[in-house]
Amino acid sequence: MSAIVPEEQSAFLRDLRLFHLNYKFGLDEILTKINILREEMTFRDGANPIEHVSSRIKSIDSLRLKAERIGCPFELDAIGEQIRDIAGVRIVCSFISDVYRVLEMLTSQPDVTVCEVEDYIAAPKPNGYRSLHAIVEIPIFLSDTTRAVPIEVQLRTVAMDFWASVEHKIYYKYAKDVPGDLVDELSAAARVAHELDTRMAELHRIVHG
Repeated sequence: MSAIVPEEQSAFLRDLRLFHLNYKFGLDEILTKINILREEMTFRDGANPIEHVSSRIKSIDSLRLKAERIGCPFELDAIGEQIRDIAGVRIVCSFISDVYRVLEMLTSQPDVTVCEVEDYIAAPKPNGYRSLHAIVEIPIFLSDTTRAVPIEVQLRTVAMDFWASVEHKIYYKYAKDVPGDLVDELSAAARVAHELDTRMAELHRIVHG
């Protein structure tokens, strides 16, 4: 295999930075859409179903590590095809019904293309994890072209988000080798969190119809 000459390496790094920047632009676009929905729903309904929104984008170093972990060549086309969670948004809602409602409003916009949906609320993971995941493509308009950028969208309730945060901290502390009794406790806590969501939804129904 021939060595990469400095000029080629420099060109690749420039292309990589632009590639990475495109995901930031895509993140900016979808966050604008979400903020517009939040303000509109607050104005129209007097209530906002979205509790809070967070976003993140993988650094170039994180991209490199994930590519190595999954056996993906560190080439732009391969990265774009095989790594679909480079940029992500998490939307935390008040109720389970709001989770589906917000996703429907977001994905019904004509310039949002749904690539994939994984419903871990209807079908939780074995450890009790619940959330609604979607990969959507958002167009970004550059000076000389238009690109479709994939964004991972996670939607969940406050209870689901709290459980997932605690679960992440526990798995980080034990380097994913969590003792069996803690795994059982997490599963039990997931059931309690879901029961809380169900009860709060019923209270909301009684109060608001």
